Amino acid sequence: MNTLISTLRGICGDAHVLTHDDPTTDLSAWEQDWRKRSRGQALAVVRPASTAEVAAVVKACAAASTSIVPQGGNTGLVVGSVPDDTGTQIVLSMTRMNAVRAIDKDNLTMTVEAGCVLQNLQDAAEKEGLLFPLSLAAEGSCTIGGNLGTNAGGTQVVRYGNTRDLCLGLEVVTASGEVWHGLTGLRKDNTGYDLRHLMIGSEGTLGIITAAAMKLYPLPAVQLTAWAAVPSMAAAVQLLGLAHQKLGPGLTGFEVMGQFALGLVDKHYPQLRVPLFKEAPWCVLLENSDSESETHARGQFEALLEAAMEAGCVSDAVVAENIGQARGLWHIRESIPLAQAEEGLNIKHDISIPVSRIPAFVQETDALLLQHIPGVRLVNFGHLGDGNLHYNVQAPQGADGKAFLRDWEERVNTLVFDQVARFNGSISAEHGVGELKAGKLPHYKDATALAMMHAIKRALDPQNILNPRKVLP
Repeated sequence: MNTLISTLRGICGDAHVLTHDDPTTDLSAWEQDWRKRSRGQALAVVRPASTAEVAAVVKACAAASTSIVPQGGNTGLVVGSVPDDTGTQIVLSMTRMNAVRAIDKDNLTMTVEAGCVLQNLQDAAEKEGLLFPLSLAAEGSCTIGGNLGTNAGGTQVVRYGNTRDLCLGLEVVTASGEVWHGLTGLRKDNTGYDLRHLMIGSEGTLGIITAAAMKLYPLPAVQLTAWAAVPSMAAAVQLLGLAHQKLGPGLTGFEVMGQFALGLVDKHYPQLRVPLFKEAPWCVLLENSDSESETHARGQFEALLEAAMEAGCVSDAVVAENIGQARGLWHIRESIPLAQAEEGLNIKHDISIPVSRIPAFVQETDALLLQHIPGVRLVNFGHLGDGNLHYNVQAPQGADGKAFLRDWEERVNTLVFDQVARFNGSISAEHGVGELKAGKLPHYKDATALAMMHAIKRALDPQNILNPRKVLP
């Protein structure tokens, strides 16, 4: 292994190959996952600065039969970007490859390196009077390579789609160290298999994304935000249908939040002043982006809320008067996971269900969990506009969080995932599979689909050196 470390230092420079041999170096930021569910030990953390260096690192590791764990901002939630505990894996940190290579305003595209922080993409686009719409809570630290690797979703999927839908081309280093130059920026290319979509969502198991060509959009003239109290999840779905009718493509965000989830924010962050949540079991956060004017957008919102109140699916609502109020409402929504963490350890789920079936799923699954665990608390919130719920399970009041996870996590997961399957849903909507859910796929993924996935993995990574034990069991 000393020979490999020397080779890697020759490629990237001594300062960018970090090992435990140096007592002044702390590798915990690369070895521990964001949720602190797993802590591994790397042979080394390698930080290349170019695609050529990534290719050379992969070739050296392939020659030494050493596996590689690609890593961006290490904000993932499914233990997909940290090494195991053997001390034999290389963590390939992409954070030095963080340049915006080009912005083509006429083609409405941006070419960026994989280590570019998501918020920096948003800011670079905005400086050109354009919009890069991908938005999620970790945007100040997650990287576009990780977003592509997990096919991240976020709050504007209802209008712009997942990360997959925003990508036109990729540059990828293969498991053999070759470079696929696919940064075309084309919206139409029917010259064979779409390798781009094969790489997106593969979580670094098929190739290492080094750069991407991403779609841009004109900046909207105005974005307005509304907060509505609704009497049931069925009413929230009804409101979503009305929003599609009244706002059309202007509907860019539609979030649902349960009363208990918002109660945790009110409890742990009372300064945020959560509106309306005590009046109804659910609240909805809507965003309307308009290309005309604030007057037009506000008129649309007023027509929507009037129709919703007449239909009985909204009991009360507020519309943000300015951008500060709008950001405050979004901050409340984004504070739910933080408030839940303050409340104690919990069992997290990132699931998708057909929107029409979500009310029945929630009603039945809530009842099943309460039947099995009296007093269990359900932190339910998420992107109702695209059918994605963060259906989290908190221990009963006063119960020990660690003991609850130890005794109940596997049983709760099985109960929830069985329900997801029964409602024709998916056990991972936007967080990926990683190591955390890899063992679940044989139970909930079509057997033929799994066989095809294994065949693709064997073909593209015959040595199994790219992020082994992630995604595929």
